[in-house]
Amino acid sequence: MHALVMATRHDAVPHGRDQEVLVDIDLSILGAPPARFDEDERQVRAEYTWGPEFLFRRKRRAILEAFMARPAIYATAPLGERLEARARANLARSLARLRER
Repeated sequence: MHALVMATRHDAVPHGRDQEVLVDIDLSILGAPPARFDEDERQVRAEYTWGPEFLFRRKRRAILEAFMARPAIYATAPLGERLEARARANLARSLARLRER
């Protein structure tokens, strides 16, 4: 169980089918319809209101850029086929907003 939870930190490649499925489910929000993804981005910011805006933007950019740099965001074919393109579009849009200010 510990290994499954730790896999959702997204700092390493998931090992085994269980981790791949869990991580893909965790990342499914990235491939959500744009309005839902944007809502989640606002919710993420609300979780970190204690931190200064400039620092949040820098750290959030780094996280999203790391996902964009992956050859594939999703480890499983079903989610990759269904969500990869929309996830990349959502990430690109969010990154553009983070770079604006």
